Amino acid sequence: MKLVIQGKNIEVTEAIREYVEQKIDKAVSHFQSLTTEVDVHLSVARNPRIASSQAAEVTVYANGSVIRAEEKSENLYASIDLVADKIARKLRKFKERKNDHAAAKTSVAVLDQPPVTLPDDNRVVELPAQVIRNKYFAMPAMSVDEALERLELIDHGFYVFRNGDTGEINVVYERNHGGYGVIQPHGVNKN
Repeated sequence: MKLVIQGKNIEVTEAIREYVEQKIDKAVSHFQSLTTEVDVHLSVARNPRIASSQAAEVTVYANGSVIRAEEKSENLYASIDLVADKIARKLRKFKERKNDHAAAKTSVAVLDQPPVTLPDDNRVVELPAQVIRNKYFAMPAMSVDEALERLELIDHGFYVFRNGDTGEINVVYERNHGGYGVIQPHGVNKN
């Protein structure tokens, strides 16, 4: 497993690095077969008005899925403890769901699909001034229920996916007043 530790507005000292390695190793130890890489981002907000200014964010890449957790507190070590516990719970839930889905399947259909074309690394990307970051990721077709499961794993407010029924790009999101919503392109048939 590859572990990457980065800091923003903080120097990642040897003591911090060892503490993160200890906590993250313990959190993902039972999931080593699933985990390929773990990225840890530690940050400190420079605004004195922010009470929970010390943040720890962990992103785990597991068998093509992304599992993410973030915690903030007044103490960096407390944030690391909280995020390690949270990521361990999410990994456990991910593994249980994966085992449940595997047990439910009796056969697997293999479809001939054209290879996914990746962006040309030699091209020059010109982005408008407002765009801060550009991301590329695989987008296999899935159901809305599968997208909801992925949304819970990444700890974001939304998840972009290709709808397996329509082939269109959809967004599933958490509603402010509870529940979930789905954004679909206009003109797509609703089920």
